[in-house]
Amino acid sequence: MTDTPDLRHITSPAVRDLLTLAARDDFDRIQSRVERLAGCTRPIQLQGTVTAFSTQTGLPVRHYSTATEPLGHILTACGNRRATRCPACSRTYAADTYQLIRAGLSGGKGTPEQVRTHPRLFVTLTAPSFGRVHNRPTTATGKPYACRCGAHHPEGHPALGTALDPSAYDYNGAVLFNAHAGALWARFTTYLRRAVARSAGLSVKQLAAHARVSFAKVAEYQKRGLVHFHAIIRLDGPEGSTAEPPAWASAQLLTEAVKEAAGVSVTVVSDAIGERRLTWGPQLDIREITRPDTDDTAPLTDAAVAGYIAKYATKGAEGTGTVDRPLYCTPCKGRGHGTAPDGTTRPCAACDATGLAEGINDLDLAEHARHMIRACWQLGALTEFAHLKLTRWAHMLGFRGHFSTKSRRYSTTLGALRGARRTWQSEQARMRDGVEALDPDTTLLVSHWRYLASGYSPGEELLAETERHNRQTTQRLKREGDLT
Repeated sequence: MTDTPDLRHITSPAVRDLLTLAARDDFDRIQSRVERLAGCTRPIQLQGTVTAFSTQTGLPVRHYSTATEPLGHILTACGNRRATRCPACSRTYAADTYQLIRAGLSGGKGTPEQVRTHPRLFVTLTAPSFGRVHNRPTTATGKPYACRCGAHHPEGHPALGTALDPSAYDYNGAVLFNAHAGALWARFTTYLRRAVARSAGLSVKQLAAHARVSFAKVAEYQKRGLVHFHAIIRLDGPEGSTAEPPAWASAQLLTEAVKEAAGVSVTVVSDAIGERRLTWGPQLDIREITRPDTDDTAPLTDAAVAGYIAKYATKGAEGTGTVDRPLYCTPCKGRGHGTAPDGTTRPCAACDATGLAEGINDLDLAEHARHMIRACWQLGALTEFAHLKLTRWAHMLGFRGHFSTKSRRYSTTLGALRGARRTWQSEQARMRDGVEALDPDTTLLVSHWRYLASGYSPGEELLAETERHNRQTTQRLKREGDLT
C-alpha cells in the first residue's frame, strides 16, 4: 500500500475519505464493488467466511474470508423495495415483480406458454367512501369539471383526496378498512372459489379436483389514504399453471364469480366506536386479459398488465402525504411506558411517555394523513384493537399487509428469481477471478456472517453517487435515442 497523503487541509470529510481510498493500491477493487451495487443508497456491511468442504474427505478445499477484502468487509445491496428508500434496489424489485407477473400471463420461468389460453381477468377492488373528498371529476369524454368545493383542481394538486369537511369524515372507519384490507381480500378469495364451484355445479371440495383459482395482486394507495388492490385472477386446471382448465372454465364464468365474491364483508365490533361493517367500494373494475394473437387491439396486453403491477409494487403510502418510516418509540415499542428492574411500570424517558418517536404535530405531513395517523394512535390504544398493531403501522395509515402477494401455483417466486441472479453473479465473479468451479454434488459450503453496519463511508458515497449519475445519464440517452 502506498503512503497516505496529508489531507488535513481538505475540509470536506467525503473528499478527504475519497482521496484516502484513491491512494490505496487496491482502490480499483473498492471502486468495483461499489459499482456492482448499481447505486444502492444504503448497502449492508458484512464480515464473515465461506469454507467449501469435500463431502468425500471432509477436508476444506477452498476458503474465503472478508479479511482479504480492501476494507475488511463486503457490501451487499439493501434490497429495499420502496423507491423512496432505495431507487436502485426498488428497480430490481420492480423488474423481478414484472418477470413474476409476466410469467403467469405469458409463460416462462418454469411456467408453460399454454397459460395464455387460460381465462384471465384484471380486477381492481377499491375502498368504500368514508366522506367527501376533493377530486378532479371528468365527463365521459375525459373533460374535467369542478370539484364539489367549486374549484377546478389541476392534476397533482395537494388538495386532491383530502376531506372536504374533516369534522364529518370517518377517519376511524378509513383506518379500520386499511387495517382489515388483508382480511377482506382473504375472504374475497374464499368466496371466489365458492362462487366458481357453484357456477360449475360442484362443491368447493370437488372443485379442487377440476380447477384452481390462481392470482397475483398488488396494493396501491389512493390519494385519500385508502388502499385498493389490483389483481390478476386466472382459472387453471387442478395442478395450477401447468394444467389445462376444464371445458366449462371461461372468462365470463370467472367474471360473474368475481362480482359475487366482491360482496363480502368483515364486521368489526368495538365498545368505543360501535359496530362497523367493512366492505369493498362500489367501483369494481373487471377486464379480461386477451391474447394478442386473438385481439391485436386489446388494451390489456400481458406486458402492459405486468408493467402496471410492477410499477405499484415499489410504492408505499408516501404519495398520500405521510412518511416512510415508523413513528412509534422503539425503546417502549409505542406503549409509552416500560418495566423497571424491580418490576414496576415507569414512563418511557425516550418519548416522554407518548409512545411516539416523533411528535405528530412536528412532522411534515398532509393534514388528511395527520388525521388518519391520529386515528391510528387513538384506536391503537384501545384493548379491542391491540391485535391490529395500529401504532406500529400508523405511518402506513393502518395497512400492515404485504404490498404484493400471489397464490402458490400462479408462477415462479421472487426467491427463485433472486436465487438465479445470485447464482449468475457468483458464476461471473468466479470466472472474473479465474477460480475453478466446484462440483455441487461433492462440495458442502459452510458460511458464517456478521452484520457490521449499514451505508457507505463518506468516500464510497461519492463513488456511489457517481455511479447513480452515470446510470441515470445512460437511461436518459436510451430514452432519447442517442444510445443503443
